[in-house]
Amino acid sequence: MKEINGLKINNNNGYYLARCKAEKHMLDKWEVILIPEEGMVIQDMDIFHEKLVLFIIKNDVALFCSIDLPIDANIEGPKKIEEFYPWYFPVPSNLCNLAPGFNRNFMSTIYRAVISSPVMPDLTVDYDMKNREFTILHQDETKGLFVNKPQKKNTKTFKDLSAEICYERIEIPSHDGALIPLTILYKNNNNNKNNRLNLNDESFGLLHGYGSYGEILDKSFCSDRLSLINRGWVLAFADVRGGGGDPLWHEAGRKNNKINSIYDFAYCAKYLIKEGFVCKNRLGAIGSSAGGFLVGSTINLFPDLFSSAILKVPFLDILKTMLDPSLPLTILDYEEFGDPKLKFEFESICNISPYDNLRPNICYPPILISASFHDSRVGVWEAAKYVAKAREITCNLCSNNILLKTNMISGHFGEGGRFLQCEETAFDYAFLIKTLEN
Repeated sequence: MKEINGLKINNNNGYYLARCKAEKHMLDKWEVILIPEEGMVIQDMDIFHEKLVLFIIKNDVALFCSIDLPIDANIEGPKKIEEFYPWYFPVPSNLCNLAPGFNRNFMSTIYRAVISSPVMPDLTVDYDMKNREFTILHQDETKGLFVNKPQKKNTKTFKDLSAEICYERIEIPSHDGALIPLTILYKNNNNNKNNRLNLNDESFGLLHGYGSYGEILDKSFCSDRLSLINRGWVLAFADVRGGGGDPLWHEAGRKNNKINSIYDFAYCAKYLIKEGFVCKNRLGAIGSSAGGFLVGSTINLFPDLFSSAILKVPFLDILKTMLDPSLPLTILDYEEFGDPKLKFEFESICNISPYDNLRPNICYPPILISASFHDSRVGVWEAAKYVAKAREITCNLCSNNILLKTNMISGHFGEGGRFLQCEETAFDYAFLIKTLEN
């Protein structure tokens, strides 16, 4: 809780908007003019000569809006955002990612943004904040799909792949009743009014997860996914607690609450199977970095839930890492996973560490673990230790299906270049297809 000029503000609601006069003796006299209402979070802002652009998340949807400047000097007390008559930038209904473009001209009333969604290649859009209209400048071309041409101003048409790919966003109740957003993609059957009828008892699926550091799971368009979708796969993205958006959502999945992230991911997987999106023995999971921790911990708790898994540069040996403050990110990670010098947080880390909770003589699914020798964030030894221990103590019949792939050149984010990234994705997909389809 923070207090400004007698007004108490809950820091858990994220940023708020305040102002003061541009005079030296007035710089300590801030006036709060906008506090986010329930279901809304202010993430950032851009300021121009006549416009203020706010980056907000409202009811779990990322939005930009512009407010006219200057703001009335006689305004009293904090107001709701609608009282500033904002213009919400028009976006497609299936939007999941909105990012600022190149906006360096302070005097401009044109704001450039980049829009992306799971079923829409990236769009570059100019928003005219003065006339409240927009121009679509460019849309990324994906081979074999439509090629976009510049469109006229004020057009309301965003070209996407909804004719080829079905997109659903559902909220799944977790173990404690919290509703977890789950985004689902699958191939559109144009011959069926109910596209779920295109799914059957043999449908394959891949569940993505991250759930740490308040980061939003990336669901922007990726042409690589088309190969799996065209094979009839279902791709799903679980926005578990610990991820981004609302600061309270992050708080509910960090430190001693990190177990919530694991159960959220598991319940999303169970939903996909229960509702017939994916066959019981044909669901895989994938996570990178802290997402690898999420998948690894979920497998420890529910070893028969997934039939294949990919852990990319995963954070697996959490306890040993958090006990070594000489490592680059250990102290920073105290805020996310807990400080092992505190007894209660030490016990929490022990209970969720994927390496320390590998279960003896239990059948584990085939797992592909990738590591990078020059990774400055997650030590290459974490993946090696996990694979060695898993092969030693898990079911003898399954242990040989736990594979380690180490890149001796790259760092945490892999190798650069389009073709090297394509090779890595092809290897991952080959593993999934071999372990799930065969």
